[in-house]
Amino acid sequence: MTGAAVVFGARNLGRAIIEDLLEAGWPVVGVARSDTTLAGITAAGATARAADVTDPESIAAVLREAAATHGRVRLVVNAASAYGGTRAGPFGGGPIAEAAPDAYDSWAAAPARSAFTFLNAAGRFALDQGGPSTLVQVTGGSSRRPMPGRGLWAAGAFGVRAITLAAAQELRPHGVHCALLIVDAGIAAIDTAAAPAQADPRDLARAVRFLAEQGPQAATHELQLTPFGETWVP
Repeated sequence: MTGAAVVFGARNLGRAIIEDLLEAGWPVVGVARSDTTLAGITAAGATARAADVTDPESIAAVLREAAATHGRVRLVVNAASAYGGTRAGPFGGGPIAEAAPDAYDSWAAAPARSAFTFLNAAGRFALDQGGPSTLVQVTGGSSRRPMPGRGLWAAGAFGVRAITLAAAQELRPHGVHCALLIVDAGIAAIDTAAAPAQADPRDLARAVRFLAEQGPQAATHELQLTPFGETWVP
């Protein structure tokens, strides 16, 4: 494999992606903010870099450094949590009529803004770099359907999906493969056995590599994974 992978968010799913790519022979740069997560990236055998996925210049700096070291960047993944700090109200934001005044910003605006920042910076880098590359944005099942009490969360996830699929159409003519990975379940911890209704992060990591290793005749722009133990809605 010619070129490197850069994975933003490496605490659980991101760590599984990093480990899978390393096993497949990819050079990998893992990006996180906490010292504990950065130490885990190094222990796994990847290059660790501190950066903030909500800061476009921070993203661009990591990508430029990875390209300078490895010649080119072939895969960029955003597996970082979009929710920073304290989230207002109950999980998902709560019923719309009862939601806290600041619930929209923390549950809906934050994930859409994070996806925009990632795709803006990574997309610009991919266009400047030229040649084939893959960008993968991870989101949850709420990107497909709203649920009572979680409407604000769904609004953010719908925004992530819209931004990613729009970017996919814009980047496609330039040979840049942009894909949305929808995890339609909770994600198990990497060091525990996944429950029937949970997604195994190692399975998700293999899905990311599948997207990255597709050729120009088979570009998947949206991939959804739903465990058999979870309810699937077409």
